[in-house]
Amino acid sequence: MKYGFCLLFCLPLIISAQNTGKPFKLNGTVKNLKFQPEMVYLQYQANGEWKTDSTVVNENKYTFSGQLNEPSQARLRVKYKAGENGVKVPMSGTRDIATVFIQPGKIKVSAVDSFSNISVKGSDVHTEYAALREQEKPFEERMKPLIEKYREYGKAKDLANQNKTEEELEAIDKEKNEKVYAEYVITNPESPLALWALKQYAGWDINADKVEPLYTSLSQKNKDYPSAADFREALEIAKTTGIGKFAPDFTQNDTLDQPVSLSSLRGRYVLVDFWASWCGPCRAENPNVVKVFNRYKDRNFHIIGVSLDRTGAKEKWMKAIHDDQLTWTQVSDLKFWDNAVAKQYGIRAIPQNFLLDPEGKIIAKNIRGEELEKKLAEVMK
Repeated sequence: MKYGFCLLFCLPLIISAQNTGKPFKLNGTVKNLKFQPEMVYLQYQANGEWKTDSTVVNENKYTFSGQLNEPSQARLRVKYKAGENGVKVPMSGTRDIATVFIQPGKIKVSAVDSFSNISVKGSDVHTEYAALREQEKPFEERMKPLIEKYREYGKAKDLANQNKTEEELEAIDKEKNEKVYAEYVITNPESPLALWALKQYAGWDINADKVEPLYTSLSQKNKDYPSAADFREALEIAKTTGIGKFAPDFTQNDTLDQPVSLSSLRGRYVLVDFWASWCGPCRAENPNVVKVFNRYKDRNFHIIGVSLDRTGAKEKWMKAIHDDQLTWTQVSDLKFWDNAVAKQYGIRAIPQNFLLDPEGKIIAKNIRGEELEKKLAEVMK
């Protein structure tokens, strides 16, 4: 399920004062844009942290500099000057964002006619990235009409056709990942882009059996990148939370601040459901979960919801539970993405769930709606 998620990667970027690594300098130029650019923002990752920087556009030129200890996928955004009659031009939309891979050294970025229409010199990694993007385009073209159908079915509340379309989209996405990203890692394990390509292939729900051999094949230089340590940690967690593994036990406080352990629910089929009151896709899925719970709650089935709500947001969490009629066990430490259970399970997107058998073994992951109901019907024959 890839088309309705709240992702950890969408969090606001962190400004870090720490600077280690080798220097880079990005010189940018713009030409023939519809509006006059005023500011450009650069967002990238360094030393395992996200950074953001900004600079003024002067005579259609701008410059950024910093330190990098590995290639980084960066995003450039533009802010335009006030339009006619003092009307502000909106801060960048999709068309006003450019993606560029930066690396130590001097990089030149030129935008002509549109800020996103860029050419890049001085970054070998970007050249390889651009080639990969070209390989992705045929798959994206196949997905476009399906995405439109998916949205139309959603507006019409045609869940059956929406689910069918989602399955088609996921099949194309899986084919793209295998033929573009996995193949790239297999044939280019020494490339400085290989680790990034592997991350794209792995996605937020890592299949350790498929991903670990590819990670092992990477060059030592790739494995020494700072971001590789985080990826390796995520991979190790995925090895403990795959189908067939016993779900890691945890204890967290419920809405009455009483500790509840997962092991206390042993003997029943249990759905461990990660969600949050602020997560739109989670709230949209809740009616389906309520339906399944009401149908199977008297048949040795229970749910424990783990909320990634923020510190100080207990009232919002409680209100969402009440509004969505979630009558099963709910726990949270109200630490947002730092929720201890979420980190223990390697959660990087929500909603996510794990279905456990009465012995505590994971028998399914990330199943929703009809798929969840079918699985329960299958195991409870």
